[in-house]
Amino acid sequence: MSDDDAVDRATETFVAHRNLLFTVAYEMLGSAADAEDVLQETWLRWVEVDLDQVRDQRAYLVRITTRQALNRLRTMSRRKESYVGPWLPEPLLTTPDVAQDVELAESVSMAVMLVLETLSPTERVVFVLREVFDVGYDDVAAAVGKTPAAVRQIAHRARRHVDARRPRAVVSQRRARAAVDSFLRALEGGDLQGLLDVLAPDVVYMGDGGGVKHAALRPIVGADKVARLLAGGLGRNTIPVAFGPATVNGGAGLTIHLDGELDSVVAVHVEADRITGIYVVRNPEKLSRTASETPLTLR
Repeated sequence: MSDDDAVDRATETFVAHRNLLFTVAYEMLGSAADAEDVLQETWLRWVEVDLDQVRDQRAYLVRITTRQALNRLRTMSRRKESYVGPWLPEPLLTTPDVAQDVELAESVSMAVMLVLETLSPTERVVFVLREVFDVGYDDVAAAVGKTPAAVRQIAHRARRHVDARRPRAVVSQRRARAAVDSFLRALEGGDLQGLLDVLAPDVVYMGDGGGVKHAALRPIVGADKVARLLAGGLGRNTIPVAFGPATVNGGAGLTIHLDGELDSVVAVHVEADRITGIYVVRNPEKLSRTASETPLTLR
């Protein structure tokens, strides 16, 4: 086989699994930009592989992606230490099929991604491979450079950690969208009581401006505080503002435009028809993938 034929063959396989590899990297990193860099690094290593010696090309690609993501995750941990204010995952405007896949939508939701941020790099990678993508222990061990026995212990510890912190209730997309629509109407009308009606008593508001845009430097908890923050901010605003519904990380969310320019992407978590989490990303560096929808897959 000529070198050109080998590259064509490698390219065909890589493209076929690209959405999967991006999803793996994104769930491990919480950053689309870093996930794209990992995919580039994966590609450069993949074209050097003798494909005739690879029994399972999909598994091999996931292994390369995992190793690159783990290296990147350790570097990102140091970057986050100096980040100004809360660090939120980079939001994605996702395709409708992501919202329809309950397992996938939950795994990429902002609420769950924030829980993954509390794991160590190795724990996060092991958890994502085992619990989200159902990769076997032997393959996970090969990807992270551990023994299968060690991986089982790490997976158990990570699963227990995540289960203790992840949101318990998962509502239908229809009910979540209804709650977000009520929230949207209240925002547009500056309706303080309307906001209080749709917010859970213990709602958490988090904003990510990255030190570039104004945002709360710590989470704000409680319906009254959050509603007054939102209503007060809108009351002081003198620039034309437009809200729009969006599917953000597989769930109901919205976008905010100021004077015609995208200012924020908002992910919302809903439980029992009330909003329990509002995650507002304003950092321009994290809004680079909002011009189009991002396809994600578990397969």
